[in-house]
Amino acid sequence: KMQIINFFRKSSRGDFVFSADRLIRLVVEEGLNQLPYTECTVTTPTGHKYEGVRFEKGNCGVSIMRSGEAMEQGLRDCCRSIRIGKILIQSDEETQRAKVYYAKFPPDIYRRKVLLMYPILSTGNTVIEAVKVLVEHGVQPSVIILLSLFSTPHGAKSIIQEFPEITILTTEVHPVAPTHFGQKYFGTD
Repeated sequence: KMQIINFFRKSSRGDFVFSADRLIRLVVEEGLNQLPYTECTVTTPTGHKYEGVRFEKGNCGVSIMRSGEAMEQGLRDCCRSIRIGKILIQSDEETQRAKVYYAKFPPDIYRRKVLLMYPILSTGNTVIEAVKVLVEHGVQPSVIILLSLFSTPHGAKSIIQEFPEITILTTEVHPVAPTHFGQKYFGTD
């Protein structure tokens, strides 16, 4: 497990972004698998009929800025027309308390299933604040699916204690999380 974290620390930015995008795509696809769908018949360009599925209307993504924005393209690659909201939350370095600075959502978010995107879940404080903002906008925690690349056991436990109905999808749970993700992904490290 430390090999992945060391890879993220020591890799070139190009390798880092490539690997991060691959992990993002995997967790986004699994998140999409959790959304409700209906069966439908698809006619292929060659005229053949195929029994497939279609997402039910009423899904959206919400990225926790700035690192969560790295996950937006992976979601759009899978669902071109999905609506995406944003939340900006900054943590005080001394107190570790999270403060909401900005939130913009689709106006009917209270009727939607929400894929909440935040790649590195360390303490859980930022996600807890984001979920509180979503709840203030009428979103039930039971329809929120958190998409994360790495999570600490403490962070996941903190979120589940506060919001037991939320679903958390992550690629790895480990006591050490690569907290420099956003800086390396966007090239600001």
